[in-house]
Amino acid sequence: MALKPSSSTLRVVEWDELPESVRQIPSSLNPLTAGILMAHQAEWLGIQAQIKLCEKGRRTGITFAEALDSVITAASRKSAGGMDVFYIGDTKEKGLEFIGYCAKFSRVIAEAQASGVSEIEEFLFDDQDEHGNTRQINAYRIRFASGFKIVALSSNPANIRGLQGKVIIDEAAFHRDVATVLDAATALLIWGGRIVIISSHNGKSNPFNGMATDIREGRYGDDAVVYKATFDDAVANGLYERVCFMSGETPTPEGKERWYKKIRNAYGPRKAQMREELDAIPRDGNGVCIPGVWIEDAMVPGRPVLRLALDDDFTQQPVYRRDAYVEEWINIHLAPVVAKLDPAMRHFLGMDYARHRDFSIICPMGVDQARRRDVPFVVEMHKVPARQQKLVLFFIIRSLPRFAGAALDASGNGETLAEDTADEFGRNRIEQVKISRNWYGAWMPKFVQLFEDGTISLPKDDSLQQDIRAIETVDGIPMIVKARSQDLKDPELYRHGDFAGAGALANFATLEVASGPVSVVSRPRNTRGGIADRY
Repeated sequence: MALKPSSSTLRVVEWDELPESVRQIPSSLNPLTAGILMAHQAEWLGIQAQIKLCEKGRRTGITFAEALDSVITAASRKSAGGMDVFYIGDTKEKGLEFIGYCAKFSRVIAEAQASGVSEIEEFLFDDQDEHGNTRQINAYRIRFASGFKIVALSSNPANIRGLQGKVIIDEAAFHRDVATVLDAATALLIWGGRIVIISSHNGKSNPFNGMATDIREGRYGDDAVVYKATFDDAVANGLYERVCFMSGETPTPEGKERWYKKIRNAYGPRKAQMREELDAIPRDGNGVCIPGVWIEDAMVPGRPVLRLALDDDFTQQPVYRRDAYVEEWINIHLAPVVAKLDPAMRHFLGMDYARHRDFSIICPMGVDQARRRDVPFVVEMHKVPARQQKLVLFFIIRSLPRFAGAALDASGNGETLAEDTADEFGRNRIEQVKISRNWYGAWMPKFVQLFEDGTISLPKDDSLQQDIRAIETVDGIPMIVKARSQDLKDPELYRHGDFAGAGALANFATLEVASGPVSVVSRPRNTRGGIADRY
């Protein structure tokens, strides 16, 4: 029989008030049945430590499993390890969802143990801060015949040091004052309590990530453990099949592949956010700088993005054949596009160099009398050797009407090409840029401003849009965060903001490189007469 509501109860929460995620749990679900938990959920609950921290991907079911453990803990006698359980989520809705899970499991647990359990009660929780000031916050409670209870608080208490028992801090990285909550939680250990910290990541600089690092490095002693549960872990352990069970659908291999791709593709160009939320890899940045609507407004249909993609065997051919192949590509694809450029407009250029994994991008940029920036076309090169990249770059520079200057990425492998270009066209016209955090801080905001002001136009292309949206704010500085290849599921499938770098360099050239067009004179051809021989 259920326990009677206490005198402090404001009301009993009805079942239809609970979130859909709770109400859709089938009535046949028995949490005590063997195999009801996925492998990673069982591993998580099997960890016995005073401090447990879980870095989780979304939809991995860690909070769901924690609700089951909380019911068992609160329903048990003190001699069997029973204690009060306090759940602190980052939103009121999370608290209601958690207590709903607990209510669902409690009915089965209570029946199995022949112990009473109350309904979900809403009551006012007295919260007193360190200065003695008291406030009342809404909370949800389930009481057990053991004398213990589960309490889900609707907002962060001012002083969680006053809570004794097991304290669960869910989505810790998203609490209003993360550091204070985590610091206060450790005080609970004095009286033999347990701390459970669960969250997806919210940036590398977030205190949650800092605490995970400290635990791994042993700063919290031997009784503290970090566990990671990613979306892929959950999928491997049967997440898709359980989703189908909940929805009454029949799982199939084809359906699983579609479902998996749908989840990942939903992030679009936000690859850093996808890795953070699904793969538990904290990102450097904390938000996309340029809204998609600004990018859409800047894009003009019909402008070409010329792509030259070669395979690994290309370098095995003799140099003259490689040159001839690229010369032909220039004559067929590039020369007709350059010939249509506005001869009255001054032109600049930016290039973000890459040789293997990333794309090497050349971004010409015209500037009109109103100082609007115009990108008439873009060239992308993938796995193109440096010599052949030089062919393409030099042809464009010699062909741009009223060419005024360029800025080239001189970081890493790009330094040689940038230096050769400066020697060929003049160091006062070719800026060799060592891209750094300071450079981003000075110049990337100016590139972002072009989209905000609506003073830039460029080709309408999905890949370019992804690159621009890869600009993130990192500690107040808009920049491109390059992902490490070991952090990616398949490095070949991801772009890394390459056009954004080239565009920012081109805009830098319009502002910093010496003004006025330069006269570019081709060197005499030799007897072969190929484009390559002019360089």
